Amino acid sequence: MGKLTEEQRQQRARAGARRKALQAEEDDRRQEEKREQWQREGMYLSREELIAGHPCRGCGEPILDGLGDRPPLLRMTSEERAEYDAEEARYKERHGECRAHRWTVSGSRTQHCGHCCPPPPMGEEQARAIAKILFGHKTDKRDLNDWDLTLTCDHTVRRTQHRDHQHYSTSVVQCPTCGERRGVIEAALVGPTEDSDGKVQQERLATELRAAKAKLERQRKAAIKTEQRIADIAKELGGTQG
Repeated sequence: MGKLTEEQRQQRARAGARRKALQAEEDDRRQEEKREQWQREGMYLSREELIAGHPCRGCGEPILDGLGDRPPLLRMTSEERAEYDAEEARYKERHGECRAHRWTVSGSRTQHCGHCCPPPPMGEEQARAIAKILFGHKTDKRDLNDWDLTLTCDHTVRRTQHRDHQHYSTSVVQCPTCGERRGVIEAALVGPTEDSDGKVQQERLATELRAAKAKLERQRKAAIKTEQRIADIAKELGGTQG
C-alpha cells in the first residue's frame, strides 16, 4: 500500500473522530435508558435498605459484604492474589461486554457494573461534600475558555470550560438545535470567555511565553552539559588511541 497523502490522513482522522463520537453518543444514550429503567422499576436502594444489607437490585450481589477494602496488588499474599484473579474472571464473565466503569463501596470488595447496577445512595456527609464543591465556589469568568464543538449531527455549539483544561473534556453534550445529546467530533478552542479589552489573553500569552523561555533555558543548559560530556569522551578516546 502506498504512502497516504496529507488529505487522506486528515480524512482518516476525521472518520476516526466521528466513529469515536458516535460510540460515545450511543454509550450515553444506553446509560440514560438504564437510569430511566432503574427509576421506573424502583431499583434504587434507599439509605436504610443499604444499611440493612439489601443486595444490589441490578446483579443480586451484596453491596456491603463486610470483607473490608481489598489490599493493593503489590501487597497481596499469594492466596489474596488467587482470590482476586478468580473474582476478576467472574466479573468479566458477567460484565465483560458492558463497556462501563466499576464501583464498590468503602469497606467492601464486591465490584458492581456501572451499566447493570444502580449506584448506591449517598450518605449525608458525601452529599454535603458534593454540594460544597458544586455551589460553594463561584468560578471567575476570566478563568473560562470558550470552545466551539462540532457534533455528530454536524451542528456546532459553543461551550465554556476552565482554562486549566488543554482539551475539551466532555464527549457528549446537548444539541439545542436537535434537542438531543450528541457526541463531540471536534473541539476548537475559541479563547477567553470574558475578555473585552484583551487583558486576559495578554496575561495568558505572557505566562505561556515565560514558561516557554524557562523550558528553552533548561534545554540549553542540558545541551551544554551534553556537549561537554561529548568533548570529555572524545578527549578520553583520543588519549587511549595515542
